[in-house]
Amino acid sequence: MAYWLFKSEPATWSWDQQVAAGAAGTFWNGVRNHLAKKHLMAMQVGERGFFYHSNEGKAVVGIVEVIRPYYPDHTDETGRFGMVDVRAVEALPRPVTLDAIKVDPALADMVLVNNSRLSVQPVTEAEWDRVCTLGGLGH
Repeated sequence: MAYWLFKSEPATWSWDQQVAAGAAGTFWNGVRNHLAKKHLMAMQVGERGFFYHSNEGKAVVGIVEVIRPYYPDHTDETGRFGMVDVRAVEALPRPVTLDAIKVDPALADMVLVNNSRLSVQPVTEAEWDRVCTLGGLGH
């Protein structure tokens, strides 16, 4: 199973809004980067991802699950980009800040540390486990 990180500005789409979408979830649209597109295309139903608040808060705040694989993004007039659907699974008891991630030696190679602008990114299993531990989850 692959793991992911989805970045969203809370003023645009927040964790609370994701939770409010319920079991039906919502689409993750608006990605316009080709590397992020490749990550979306690789996602499988059932894979998990961190929900990361960017700009405000700069922290992993929850876990989402992919519930629909890649399909065309209705907001892309060029037809080149797509999206997946995700649903909220659980909040982290303790948000894991970018600052905490940057100072943790186990997370030094995390894409978030080295390419922080990428909106959808892979997370290794070891990184997943470490962030879950820091966030108070026993995964």
